[in-house]
This record gives sequence, structure tokens and C-alpha cells, in this order.
Amino acid sequence: MSKKKHRSKTGLFVVEGKKGIEELLESNIELDSLYTTQEIFNAPQQKTHLISEVELKKISRLKTPQIGLAIFKIPIETEIKLEGLVIALDGIRDPGNLGTIIRLCDWFGVETLICSLDTVDCYNSKVVQATMGSITRVKIHYVELSSFLKHNNSHLKVGTFLEGENVFVSEISKNAIVILGNEANGISESIEKLVEKKINIPQFGNSKNTESLNVATATAILLSEIRRKESY
Repeated sequence: MSKKKHRSKTGLFVVEGKKGIEELLESNIELDSLYTTQEIFNAPQQKTHLISEVELKKISRLKTPQIGLAIFKIPIETEIKLEGLVIALDGIRDPGNLGTIIRLCDWFGVETLICSLDTVDCYNSKVVQATMGSITRVKIHYVELSSFLKHNNSHLKVGTFLEGENVFVSEISKNAIVILGNEANGISESIEKLVEKKINIPQFGNSKNTESLNVATATAILLSEIRRKESY
């Protein structure tokens, strides 16, 4: 289940570590089986298997295994509900970035996250671990992004670009889809054509050699600024 094709075939995904397992156990996501070195989890006895640290190390993908490894059933995808602010990702490839963005959506009250089909799988074990349990509270949908945006008329389509309007002075509708692009290439040309409003996080430093912001960092700044304006 370390590869997407195996997760798709079995309908299962792996969670490692005490906090992640506890968060999933408290959610509506169904447990398949739990392997642990300590009897500390509130899980059905018939699905819990007590194992040694040596055995855990053999099945874990972590360099330092953390108490347990659990296998959960991938939830059946529900109908997409677009209400309020929505984040859309165009080709995000790094598991850590996606995991952090899911956590940010959870923190800033973004209930729906739309992902292009070439965005990293949210049930990748590295993504799940990086979400720290937030994956249970954010609705994540994988779609053909250009088609999805073309057929959506309820939300303003906002994209992040270097030539965009300063986000600190820009007005963004409460019903907006904020699109963030690939780590290396940004928003793709096909998606750019569908963007109705371009925004930018301005650089305050003077160095031309400064790298552009990490996509997860950019997401944090954008969500913080949008929510700040909503509070006034």
C-alpha cells in the first residue's frame, strides 16, 4: 500500500504514529487493522494485533517507528459541495506540501480542497502523516481541474501569479476558488486561461536572487490574509 496503484486496488491506506492513529480512530474513517507495540489505542480488539518493536520495524516505512501502524479504509468520495472559500491545487507533487496544505485548510476553516489528477495522492503515507489528523476533517476531491473550473459558475476563480494584484490590498469574494500551482512551474497555461482574478504575495526584500515562496508557505499567507479581511 506504499504505492497509489496498490491503495486504489485494495481501498486501504496506512497511518503511522500515535497522534495520527488516534485522530483517525476518532473519525468516521473505518479501521481495517491495527498493529501496535503497546495496548494504548481505543480500537476494536478483534482488529488490534500486539507485536514486538522488531516486527513493527519490519513493516514500518519510518526510520524510527512510532508505537504503531494502522490500516484504514479509504472513504468513498462524496459529492463536491462548494460553499465559501475553496482551495484548488494544480499539480502539487510534494507529499509534505500537500499534507501541510490540508492542515492549513483545517486551521483556516476551508472545508473543501480540490486537487488536479496529477497532484500527489492524499492517502500517500507521507501526506497522511504530515496532515497530523486534519485529513479526517477536510473534504478532498480529485478532478480533471480544467473541466471542473469551466463548469463552475458559483465561485470567483482566483490564481496566484507574479504579475497579480497585491493580495494585501486586493478584495477577494467570500465565494472564491483560490488556485495554487506546481512547485516548479506554477499554474499551468490551461488553468491560467480560466482564472478570473490574479493575485500575488509581494516581495519586500530587495534581492533578486531570493527564491519564490514554497507553495505551502504561500497558502498559509493567503489564507491568513483572506480570513483577516473577513473578520473586519
